[in-house]
Amino acid sequence: MSDNASRSGKPPELMRVLIADDVMETRRSTRLMMTLVPEARVVAVAENGRQALEMVQQHRPHVVLMDLNMPEMDGLRAIKLIRQHRPHIVCIILSAERSQETVDAAMQLGVHDYLIKPFTSDQLLAVMQRVREQVFGSQWADLQKRKQQQEREVELKMLAEEFMKTRRSDAKAMTVFEELASMPNCDTRYLRALAIIYVFRQQWKRLRLLAGYLEKKAQQMAVEE
Repeated sequence: MSDNASRSGKPPELMRVLIADDVMETRRSTRLMMTLVPEARVVAVAENGRQALEMVQQHRPHVVLMDLNMPEMDGLRAIKLIRQHRPHIVCIILSAERSQETVDAAMQLGVHDYLIKPFTSDQLLAVMQRVREQVFGSQWADLQKRKQQQEREVELKMLAEEFMKTRRSDAKAMTVFEELASMPNCDTRYLRALAIIYVFRQQWKRLRLLAGYLEKKAQQMAVEE
């Protein structure tokens, strides 16, 4: 990719997409289809190749959806110039042009995919899925996993605060605090609440393990101070 995310080796939160087509209805319909791709966001829409070239510099998209036959500058010329300055950008052709010669010329420029108009939303979604998997690889899966873990942690903390207020100590409360305890840098308050639950439920073996963990944590904090 062609931004800070690519240089750091990390995927962006969302794939930024630019649409370039001289037909207004096609621009609108393509933009509407892109709303079905949760990991992508349209950041710019161009009416011709020259405008697309300018918008690439301004908006730094990760993906360009490019028509071929446009005024001022055609799609192939625009892609050639774009890739000279931003070789990592993903270019996808959206065109009614079916000739093998044109397809070959596009592929020689490093075009990632070629969609024949009229195309369906399912076809566009499939292309974007391939882009995500081939360009970002497992990084997207890792990103989604981290986001799910963060969301789960927020959910657990909300439950934990509620359980501490109501002094809840049943099996569900114990499960919530144990899951929080397994996370790095767990708040000591939650660990203490878990200890109280263990005492109430007479979970002595678990309490000893938790006490040992709390003792080590206290020693680490003392050293850091």
